[in-house]
Amino acid sequence: MQRYARIIGTGSALPERLVSNAELVRELAQRGVETSEEWIVARTGILQRYLAPPEVSSSMLGADAARAALGAAGIEAASIDLIIVATSTPDYVFPSTACLIQKSLAIAGCPAFDVQAVCSGFVYALACADAMIRTGAASRALVIGTEVFSRILDWNDRGTCVLFGDGAGAVVLAADSAPGILASKLHADGRHEQILRTAGHVSGGGITGHPFLTMDGPAVFKLAVSVLDSVAREVVEAAGLTLADIDWLIPHQANVRILHATGRKLGLPAERVVITVDQHANTSAASVPLALDTATRDGRVRSGHRVMMQGVGGGFTWGAVLAAI
Repeated sequence: MQRYARIIGTGSALPERLVSNAELVRELAQRGVETSEEWIVARTGILQRYLAPPEVSSSMLGADAARAALGAAGIEAASIDLIIVATSTPDYVFPSTACLIQKSLAIAGCPAFDVQAVCSGFVYALACADAMIRTGAASRALVIGTEVFSRILDWNDRGTCVLFGDGAGAVVLAADSAPGILASKLHADGRHEQILRTAGHVSGGGITGHPFLTMDGPAVFKLAVSVLDSVAREVVEAAGLTLADIDWLIPHQANVRILHATGRKLGLPAERVVITVDQHANTSAASVPLALDTATRDGRVRSGHRVMMQGVGGGFTWGAVLAAI
């Protein structure tokens, strides 16, 4: 019997503190950084974001999202036999955030590891879990994207600090005889590593290099729109379908202009593109599962729908997964 991996539950978690554009503008003004609500909305479409306090880590948010996904799936944590976490803001250098979440969920023995593909991380992790389930290496997997990007932002750089937020999203994948994950494609091109990166690292008891996120916005925009268009076409072809067969497009929630441009290039009407960047800002590897959970819980994404999930981020990495819900 052919094995497939199906999404049987989604979940998400957000820090308690909601920061509106108005509040952020006031805080930045105290630092001598000039911006405005109008500038943020016009450039990004972001209205608010959630920011984690110092005591809240990626593993904590990821564990809460995982519990929500397990609850939606109606299964116990003990039945999970694989945990893959996508994050660029882990709690530690090691052990992995996946191992810390495994401990929090009181699951022992199953493989648990992190994937580092920045904003494409969740799509990468989902493709990995799908492959492991298809080959029989796992039967029930937690795939989690979790980030506290506020920890690596330069709050004196208005070009980046207004863009990001913190949060986590998760899905439960289970082996099934019915098709779930229909196709996936992953790509990277390290020649573009300089356009989006955090180039610092720990060495000799201190931080060497630049510890904050830096970005060439125009270069990221141009490349993101191009690769999101091409990988979507690649995945539907691999699945034996067409773009018209997609019910929902859930791209990485980086910038509303990128989302609109991608939808237009793919010929998908705006009402079939899930947009949550206005509410969550860019949560990197958490953005796609957060958007999927939001659209599932509000009733837009339903059983029988085909959902295209896309990631694009530093590395430069990109990829897409087409799933039948």
